[in-house]
Amino acid sequence: MSGMRPTGRLHLGHYHGVLKNWARLQHEYECFFCILDWHALAVPVLPGIDPAEHLMDMAVDWLAAGVSPSSATLFVQSQVPEHAEMHLLLSMICPVSWLERAQGGRERSRERDTYGYLGHPLLQAADILLYRAGMVPVGADRIANVEFARDVARRFNHLYGGEEGFEERAEAAIRRLGRKTAKLYVSLRKAYQQQGDLDALRTAQALVQEQQTITLGDQERLYGYLEGAARLVLPEPQALLGDTPQMVGLDGGRMSRSLANAIYLRDSPASVEEKVRRMPTDPARAHRSDPGEPARCPVWQLHQVHSEPAVLEWCAQGCRSAGIGCLECKAPLIEAIKATLAPLQERALDYEQNPDMVRSILADGAEHARDEARETLQEVRQAMGLKYR
Repeated sequence: MSGMRPTGRLHLGHYHGVLKNWARLQHEYECFFCILDWHALAVPVLPGIDPAEHLMDMAVDWLAAGVSPSSATLFVQSQVPEHAEMHLLLSMICPVSWLERAQGGRERSRERDTYGYLGHPLLQAADILLYRAGMVPVGADRIANVEFARDVARRFNHLYGGEEGFEERAEAAIRRLGRKTAKLYVSLRKAYQQQGDLDALRTAQALVQEQQTITLGDQERLYGYLEGAARLVLPEPQALLGDTPQMVGLDGGRMSRSLANAIYLRDSPASVEEKVRRMPTDPARAHRSDPGEPARCPVWQLHQVHSEPAVLEWCAQGCRSAGIGCLECKAPLIEAIKATLAPLQERALDYEQNPDMVRSILADGAEHARDEARETLQEVRQAMGLKYR
């Protein structure tokens, strides 16, 4: 489970840091990718941003980048009202101090002095837990968000994870594993509970995950029984870190829409060329004849993401020896970025010309997401004693 707020156009940082990873993960996991329009209202990034204005652009960029509706579920958050109910139910157990701590001392302003802003970490946790996501792809700076969701799931399971006859049901689930697997599960559980062996716990969890013949309810009971707890209604998600470094912006800082230092996925070739040519380089190269050091140059960081090894070697050697000038160094980078964006822009044009198809993809995704969300909410309501018939 992952998502983005529709607060502006997407740039190269989004593509290399997120979208390429999503396009790979969709073939390895069941994936839910959400356009987080409620979050855009709760945490405004730029004044006057209208989420609806950028929602379709974001969907088009996702599709153009290779995120496929046949391999993943793409949907808009506000079209799945179960997110709101999950947020409400979790708000009944989430201490206010947790929300205040999750803000990390961020500056508060008049437009941010709302419950929506205070509660948006919990809404984010609800987004994740509603799909009982095992993995959440995030950057290193977002690990705390996943930890918050884990804390909320753990607290919910502690308060509401009880199940009548839990131990008997868990033991019956063990027997359904088969003799060999059941024996291994029992020995791993014993090693963890009696000796605190965390490796045994992880091995047992993986063993349970591999079982294709047991029900989801039995799977949750077996997870909970490992740690001596009751049934895990809400599994604790894990952060899935990508391996792409943070994308450098045109000014040498982090690429960001709010800093106006980005190359956008739908920038024209002329715009890409102009932006890269204006980028600052190693300040030691005041003159064409001055040698430089690539590690001090933001252009080099973009080269490392986009250029082939032979080009990297040529740039590094030419920079250090003053054999090439900075504009010469930038020329192959400009071409490499154009080559990266050209197929995306071609696919984006097809989707731009067929907005009804994009809306249909999002509507179908919302229906599938609602099916999954309803199933989770049914168990959450039952656990909280809200099932009356």
